[in-house]
Amino acid sequence: MIRVQDNPFDPGAELNTFLARNPNSGGVANFVGQVRDFNSLDVDNNESPPSRPKNIISSLELEHYPGMTEKELKRICDEAKSRWPLDDMIVIHRYGVMTPGDPIVLVCTAATHRGDAFAACEFVMDWLKTHAPFWKREHSSTGASWVEAKEVDDDRSTRWNRSATESKIK
Repeated sequence: MIRVQDNPFDPGAELNTFLARNPNSGGVANFVGQVRDFNSLDVDNNESPPSRPKNIISSLELEHYPGMTEKELKRICDEAKSRWPLDDMIVIHRYGVMTPGDPIVLVCTAATHRGDAFAACEFVMDWLKTHAPFWKREHSSTGASWVEAKEVDDDRSTRWNRSATESKIK
């Protein structure tokens, strides 16, 4: 199931629904991405945020192309299903204006074994970051700026370009 929506969602409630829908899956993995209150320029390559961020983010705005976004998310989910034997998957992604702490994205994967659930969940998130057509704009006291793609996200995404067999080994 794929949902792209502007209204908030409750990750706990979504996870509980997902678990109830998949009582026979041996492994369920999930990821929740939420809005941070510090500027992406304050953090280099996934290091910890500085004790005094340069820019405090007041909101994050996501834009997308309806139709195109859902099509790309489906392609990413189909790719994950072709690589790992999944029982089920859900991707929820928000657009619009959000504030720090708001959930942006939820990915849940269910499989017979935890390794397949973990790998598929991580794969979907890595490809969402680099393939899904979303544009992010951060708003702070110094103004608004578009968030540019990060090399670390590209590196994480390209590691999945190996054959499906190699990806399963990782």
